[in-house]
Order: sequence, then C-alpha cells, then structure tokens
Amino acid sequence: MKFFAACAKSLEYLLADELLALGATRASAALAGANFEGDPEVAYRAVMFSRLASRVYWPLAEFDCANENDLYQGVHAVDWASHLDPEGTLAVDAHVSGPGLTHERYAAQRTKDAVVDRMRAAHGVRPSVDTEAPDLRLGLVVRKGRAVLSIDLGGGPLHRRGWRQSQGEAPLKENLAAGMLVRGGWPKIYAEGGALLDPMCGSGTLLVEGALMAADEAPGLRRLAGTLPTRWKGFDESLWSRIEVEARQRAEAGRAALRPAFFGADLDPRALQATVANADRAGVADVISLERRDVAALVAPGPARGLVVCNPPYDARLAADPALYRALGDALRKAVPDWRAVLLCGSQDLAQATGLRASKRYAFFNGALECTLVVCDPLQPPQREPREARVLGEGALMVANRLRKNLKRLKSWRQREGVGCFRAYDADLPEYSAAVDVYTEEGTEGRLFVHVQEYEAPRTIPEADARRRFGELLDAVREVFAVPPAQVSIKTRARGKGGSKYGHMDRRGDTFVVREGAARLRVNLFDYLDTGLFLDHRPVRSRIGAEAAGKRFLNLFCYTGAASVQAAVGGAGETTSVDLSATYLEWAAGNLALNGATGRQHRLVQADALSWLEADRGEYDLVFCDPPTFSNSARADDFDTQRDHVRLLRLAMARLAPGGLLLFSNNYRRFKLDEAAVAEFAQAREISAQTIAPDFERNPRIHRCWELRRP
Repeated sequence: MKFFAACAKSLEYLLADELLALGATRASAALAGANFEGDPEVAYRAVMFSRLASRVYWPLAEFDCANENDLYQGVHAVDWASHLDPEGTLAVDAHVSGPGLTHERYAAQRTKDAVVDRMRAAHGVRPSVDTEAPDLRLGLVVRKGRAVLSIDLGGGPLHRRGWRQSQGEAPLKENLAAGMLVRGGWPKIYAEGGALLDPMCGSGTLLVEGALMAADEAPGLRRLAGTLPTRWKGFDESLWSRIEVEARQRAEAGRAALRPAFFGADLDPRALQATVANADRAGVADVISLERRDVAALVAPGPARGLVVCNPPYDARLAADPALYRALGDALRKAVPDWRAVLLCGSQDLAQATGLRASKRYAFFNGALECTLVVCDPLQPPQREPREARVLGEGALMVANRLRKNLKRLKSWRQREGVGCFRAYDADLPEYSAAVDVYTEEGTEGRLFVHVQEYEAPRTIPEADARRRFGELLDAVREVFAVPPAQVSIKTRARGKGGSKYGHMDRRGDTFVVREGAARLRVNLFDYLDTGLFLDHRPVRSRIGAEAAGKRFLNLFCYTGAASVQAAVGGAGETTSVDLSATYLEWAAGNLALNGATGRQHRLVQADALSWLEADRGEYDLVFCDPPTFSNSARADDFDTQRDHVRLLRLAMARLAPGGLLLFSNNYRRFKLDEAAVAEFAQAREISAQTIAPDFERNPRIHRCWELRRP
C-alpha cells in the first residue's frame, strides 16, 4: 500500500530514512514530505514513532481537478458511509495551487459540502464540522490539476508532543528540533556517553526533545495519552493497541536508563522558567541542568564530548545581531572545542558571523523562513601541521600541472566576467578521462566545491587501468585545490549488467547557492548525476538575461529553471517553465524564489513539452528549448532529439510572436539539423561557436545551438 508523510521542507530525506527504519518497504523524498509503501502497520507506526513527520496520510481518492466542480464531483463519488458515521464529525485541511482553485478555505468548504451532501442524501442526516477533535480529518492536496484526498491517520499535527505548555517568543516546532538533533548525530553521541548542551535554550524545546529521543519515548505516547489518533471507521484498533503496548514498554526501559546528560543556559529568567515547566510536563526535568548565564560566560558542562545544539535568535526578516553570533562562536570554541555543534542560523551571513568552520551546511526551513543549518565537527579544528609537499606519481603530476595551467589561463577571464562556476579540466589528457568543475559558494569568502565526473573508458582499457588512472586524477585534484574531502563530489562508473553505469548517488540534501551574473542559483553536487546547473550553457543564459526585458519568456525542458531565473532577473514580463519532472520544477521554483521571482507571472508547468505545445495557445517573445538527447518517461511518449526535433521546433515556432527569437540547443554529439524541413517554418542560423565559453574551448561540441526566427 502507498502512503504519504508530510514534514517541514528540508526534512524530506531524513524522513524517508526514518520511514525505512520503521519498516517501510520503500520510501522516497518528495515536496515537503515522503512517499512510502508498506502494510498498514508501517503507517500506524509512523503515527506513533515518527519524530520528523507532521502528518501521515492514507490516500483515499485521486482524480483530475481543474476547478471547483471537479473537486465537488470527485469527493462526492466516494462512499463516505464506510468511513464516517452519518452523525459524526469531520474537518478538512486543504492545500491547493494552480489557476483553477486558489483559495484553500474555499476548497476545504467544497470538500466538506460534497461529503455532507452525499451523507444527507443517503441517510437523511449529515455530519457536522469539528475543527479541533473530529472523528475524521481529511487532507486535500490539489496540484497540477490533480487532487489527492486522504485520511489524516494521526488526526492532526504530529509535531505537537503534548508536553509544551510554555514557549518563548519564537518557538521551534518539535519535529524541526528533532531534525536538528538527527543532523547532529545526537542518538549516536548519547549512546557513546556524550551530553547535550543548548547555550541559548529559550523554552527548552531542543533539550526536552533530545531527552525524550534518548529515552526512546515515542512522540505519539504523550500526544495521544491513551486515546485513538482517529475515529475513522477503517481504523484498526487492535493493531494500534499492539503498537501502543510496544511504545510504552520501550519508553519505560528507556526512562529507567536515562542519565542526566542535558545542559541548558539562557540569560532570560522567563525562558528558564518555561524550560522548567516544559521539562516537568515531559517528565525529564530531573535529567536537565539549567543555569542563568550569558553566552559569553559559557563553561563546559563536564563530559569530554557532546553535542551543542542551538537556535540563536533572529526575526521574521532574518535579521539579528551579528555580534551575538560572533560571541556564540567564540564562547563555543573556548568552552567545548572538541564537541560537535549543530546551529540553526537565520542566514548564511549570520552563520558566517559565528566564525565557526562548518563541515556541512543545509538549507533548513523554520516555517516559511529559509535558514541555514550548519554542522561543525569539531568546533575548534586542531591546528594543522605545516603540510609537507606531497609527492605525486608521474601520472598525477601531469594532471596537476595541467590543472594549474588551466587555472592560470582562465584566471583573467573569470575575474573579468565574474565567473564563479566553471570547468577546470575536460579530459585534457586523454588517458585521464574526466571532467573537473569548480563551484564557488555564495557568501562564504569564496569557499570552493569541486565536482569530478569520470567519463566512460573505452572497452579496450582494462578496468584496473581505468581505476588507477582515475585515482591518480583524484590525487591531482586534491593537491591542486586543497579543499576538505566533504567539498569534493566524485561521480564514478561501476560496470554492471548492461554496461557502464554510474554508482549510487548520495542522499545528503546538502545544497548551496552560487552566483551566475546577477542570478542566485541553488546547486546540489552530491545527490544527483547532474548538479542542477549546466555550466556549458552559461553564455546562452547570459544572452537570455540580456534580451529578456519586458518579454514573455518560455523555457521548454526547463530542468532547474536557471534560464528562467536569468530571464526574470533580466526583467522579463513573464516566464513560463515547462518540464515533466516534479523534482526539477520544485528546484526551479526555489531558484525563482531565491531571486524574488514569485507570483502568477512566473508560471511552472509539469507536462510533456510536446503535448503541452500542442495544447497551448500562448504567445511568447523569447523561447529557449534545450531537450534531452533521449527520454523514455513512463508519463509521456518516447522522445528522441534527432527523430523528433522538427516536430518540436515546428510546434515551438507556432507559439513564437512576430519578431520573436527561439534559441534551440542540444548536447547530442552526432546531431544533424534537418535544415530543409526546418526552413519550411523558420530561418535558422547556427550560433554554436558564440555559445562556447573559454572553459569549454577544448570541447567545442559539448553542445550545438541555433537561433530561429520567423521567415
């Protein structure tokens, strides 16, 4: 069976891993949640044991939903008598997007009307609404013209643990606190005898959550207090009872072994009073030690090793006093230099103000606010001994010399053009066949990440030789760039059935922001084969930004929306970005939002580009079309750039306004434009040479590009 667990944005990968640990047969991160599969027990266990989920949904119905009538009819078609008594109570939580339904409260009202009308027609009586403690709580999501209606199996927000009665001015939700603790590796640190310290504890959310996590007390125990999470008629009470018994047994054993390893401090006496009240209600007050202390006077709590976890103050505008962050960093380095720390900072600038060297950084959403979560391990890295000159082998030395030569050659161009992300090496030495790309993180004094991607070796090259040469290339990369291993992403081949394949990607969720001209773009070097930014298309995107002012821009096969961002930053009147992948569209939405490009004038469309073009009747002044070489998605017809490019370009030109420009590019090395067929509807001129920047001059056929205009 398939289920969905909702969570705060930025917790998706952690939640998927947690669901797998709870017994899911499959779990994958999605937008603000995770899809998972398994038997009903897995979903029930998620309600009881998940520390990261905010809701657990059991999908009930899915249907096309372009407007309110579709919504009403789709909900009305469900046999509600099998889910709710005629005189029962219900509530509906709705989340909608798209032009057909724009008001969530109205969508919830229409859903309620459909349920009530069907029940009244069948039984002569109708359910009533109870938003606080309904018999049945429904979750409605309408996105991209599809509605999913689900049973809220937990009966409401799971982040409410049942112990919070006092809170500070800016309380952190309990599941976000759990996410911070998981990122910091708290369960393992506690198991190894470590302690937890919050030097700005506020109302104690992090300390209490950390203590309950160490005690193995399920979040659902106190929240539900012996009651059922839902009175849905399909709920299996005997299964729930077994899970509840297991949870109580685990909590009793965990509490019996819980040791006093939790330390908090705050300068505000009211905050400390709130912490005491919350800890007492949670039953962990006896293991938490508190002090009224300014962060500058912080002292080590005793254990030689532990985790610092802290949510320093910032307001809704992500404003805060950098001096306070600097004082926090200085105090932590002095008091607990050997500890690990996980800090939720309002922004990258505030994280940088701590002066701490982060080993990992994550985008982290506190409500609607995008913050920066930094992990430092240890807080005060040991002083490095002067590095002895490394003796490279002959092969590695050749690669290192070529890298240095390339960096010198590109330096003046990069400085003149402000290029922070570029290709430093592209199989310059044929036997060392890989691409080496450099990404410069924004706002971190030029912190570099290196992305190394191995090319497939010819079958005539023995696997052992290919492995040795790639190892020598990596030695050269590490020598030349001198960055920590965590800042080097390596994509390697693994031969298996069917030929050469790329190895399993990471699931770190570790993204960062780079700049391209005036645009800010988020990249991910570790989780996917591609990084979210095709560096070779930089000149094309620059041209789009220069020509977009006041124009209607269409981006077909938009990927992560980098071209749309450049158009928006360049002053486009509107942008439309089309892609079949929900993951890419979510990424594109985030990139647009990073640059303040939000609102109806920046449209994202999940669709097969060809099918969408056939149905669309819009008109566009500037079009960018960069299709994949081949696609065989289960949700669309197979696409082949060579076979289908004439049809694709004909459809795209039909949407081009008089005087408009279409830029067509692709990366298929053997591509040949059907000039005769294209000439029937467009004037085409190849501009490939103009779109190859100095860092790709060694590989001028990395892509080919044409500009098309009306005859």
